[in-house]
Amino acid sequence: MRIESDADYQAYRTRVFDFLWREVEPLVDEIERTRYFPAEDLFPKFREHGLWGLIVPEAYGGLGLDMRRYLPLLAEMSKVGGIVRVILHVHNTAARTVAAFGTEAQKERFLPRLATGESSMTFAITEPNAGSGADVATTATREGDHYVLNGDKHFITNADFADQHLVCCRTRPEGGRDGFTALVVERGAPGFAVEPMPAMMGINGPPHGILRFRDTAVPADSMVGAEGDGLGVFLGELEPSRVFVAASSLGTAERALEVALHYATRRVTFGRPISSRESVRARLADMAKSVYGLKVMLEDVAAKLDRGGDSALEASIVKLLGTEVVMEVTDAALDVLGGRAYFESYPYPFERLYREARLNLLEEGTPSIQRLVIGRALLDEPMPLALATLGGRPYQPVGTDPALGTRPGHELG
Repeated sequence: MRIESDADYQAYRTRVFDFLWREVEPLVDEIERTRYFPAEDLFPKFREHGLWGLIVPEAYGGLGLDMRRYLPLLAEMSKVGGIVRVILHVHNTAARTVAAFGTEAQKERFLPRLATGESSMTFAITEPNAGSGADVATTATREGDHYVLNGDKHFITNADFADQHLVCCRTRPEGGRDGFTALVVERGAPGFAVEPMPAMMGINGPPHGILRFRDTAVPADSMVGAEGDGLGVFLGELEPSRVFVAASSLGTAERALEVALHYATRRVTFGRPISSRESVRARLADMAKSVYGLKVMLEDVAAKLDRGGDSALEASIVKLLGTEVVMEVTDAALDVLGGRAYFESYPYPFERLYREARLNLLEEGTPSIQRLVIGRALLDEPMPLALATLGGRPYQPVGTDPALGTRPGHELG
């Protein structure tokens, strides 16, 4: 399967959307109710449609989609069923990490099997008593041609079926940000165990898991990147992954808007549909405004990622906006639907969408974390030109200042 033109992509996009709506969407409520994901049925179909390798480079058997083409597929998965989006999002993000930071031998070893779904890899950084950053406590000690791991990871998506785990470990106790290393640990390694976590508020199916390492020996050639580069490897991939979560938020918000529009034109009170009432129309207008704003921002960030520039600031901004939009729009849709929103599939899957939306706040850093990242970046970068200039590259005439213009500076007291 090759996508060489926009026409190829549009044909592929149509096939994927048909598959998601006709074959996956009818199953999602049952998956959520039973917490059983029919992997034996759906995983081969994911392979048939190339979904395991959406952003794996073509040279290694994937589709090699750029961000402009990948984000709409994530958004549609989120509209149909959050569980599908989560499985494929994490799988593709881990594969993208290997493609970006792995050696050629590692790419040849891992990527062809990841592209087909014969293998799957988790993205294991979060811990029970540490966040997703410099306080990671899992250790890896070099002993000859192996590292020996000790520690625990939790909230690890796809842990129950993945056969490879990309693990962030502390290799230098006093190394600061340079004290971490990324290692691939295979399922079945001695001293390594996977345990299930409790059922979640939403997006149940393949559960999140706990990874436990007790003197687990891992070959040194399993290191992705150089020793000490681990935090850069993981945080480097969190940047685009934050954009992926924002695209997921867009999909859920769009579905919630569509549900609200459908219901508003059919719910009749006092002899006329509620869509005729100004208060409802105002609600729908605000929802549409937010959905459109997120869509436009995602298109801008996707273009920047495809150009290969540093987009850490924009990624955090769009992730923060995505969480705010999906919360705002699902809350507004609940208001439009009234009591019907509180029932399961009556007839809309809104109650499930409402719960699924809340996961977006937690993935790849909470809103408070995004604000910290944004605030720090704003003080380190030339702003507001980098974000706010329309029509091309930022430009400031020599001798002028974006805040003062041509006015002389003065002391602020």
